[in-house]
Amino acid sequence: MAELVSRREYPVEVDHGAFALEDWDDRQVPVPFPEGFDHGVFLAVRPGRLDFTSAGHTHLAALAVEVWDAEPPVPSGKWEESAMASIFCSSGRLQARSMTAGPMLEEIQLSDGPGNWSVRVVCAGREALAELAEEGAVEGVERYVAQFWPAT
Repeated sequence: MAELVSRREYPVEVDHGAFALEDWDDRQVPVPFPEGFDHGVFLAVRPGRLDFTSAGHTHLAALAVEVWDAEPPVPSGKWEESAMASIFCSSGRLQARSMTAGPMLEEIQLSDGPGNWSVRVVCAGREALAELAEEGAVEGVERYVAQFWPAT
């Protein structure tokens, strides 16, 4: 049975309806975000990065990152989007990046070194965000859970 290794929550700046998780060592990312970004795809995979299309243009999303020792169960709850992918992370760490503000300062620790990771991402609050976004600044309405585990 899979065991949870760590779980942390991060505020993620979303602008132009997008953000990415990218290898902390950006020398290992051949095409840095936002180059090649594909609007409309909930989760797109590029070498060294994961791109997300949000339901809102500019807001602060809530991202929970879980690291597991094996494939975990799907998080409980009602999710509006769900996707799975894999990523090679050369540094063992990721950073969140927005379209125009660039990288966020807090690192997302997956491991102590390079590795291949499977990831499942679920999201809720997209419908509510689309309604609230026109009213002004919105924080934490769109919620993501990203579950990482070593790829086999």
